[in-house]
Amino acid sequence: MLGDLIPVLLRMIHIMAAIIWIGHIYVNIVMRPRFEPLCPEEVSNETDGGFTKRIKREHATFRHASIVTWVTGFLMLWHSGRLVDAAMLNGADAVIGMGGWIGTIMTLNVWLVLWPHQKKVLGFVPAPFAERARCARITFLTSRTNAMLSVPLFFFMVSSSFGLGLF
Repeated sequence: MLGDLIPVLLRMIHIMAAIIWIGHIYVNIVMRPRFEPLCPEEVSNETDGGFTKRIKREHATFRHASIVTWVTGFLMLWHSGRLVDAAMLNGADAVIGMGGWIGTIMTLNVWLVLWPHQKKVLGFVPAPFAERARCARITFLTSRTNAMLSVPLFFFMVSSSFGLGLF
C-alpha cells in the first residue's frame, strides 16, 4: 500500500511546488513586463520591519519551491528506477531526462545567480547603489531566462510518456 502511495505523493508535491515556483516567475513577468532601472528614490532605509519580513518570506517560498520541485522530481525518477537512464539521456527516458536537466539548470540559476544578486537589490545584503542597480538587471535577466526555459521544460515533462516518438 505505502509503495503505491509514494509515487502519488511525490507527484502531487512536485506539481504543487512547480506551480508555486513557475507561477512566481510568470507573475513577475506580468507585474514587470520590461526592465525598469533601479532609481535611488526606490532604495529606502525602511524603519518598519514588516515589509522586509513579507519580502523575505515571499522570496524564501519561491526559492524553496524550486528545491522541493527538483528533489521530488529526482525522487520520482529514482523510485521508478529511471534516474540513471534519464540523467544519461538513454532510451525512452531521454525525454524526461531533458526536462530534468533543464529543471536542474533552472534550480541552479535560482540559487547561484538570482538569489545572491537579489539579496543586494532588496537590501538584505548591504551594497552601494551602483551595485544594486547592476544586480537589478541581472535578476531581471535571470528571471526571464527561467521563464523561457520553463516552456521546453513543460514540453519534455508532459511528453515524457510518448515523446520519444517525436524524436
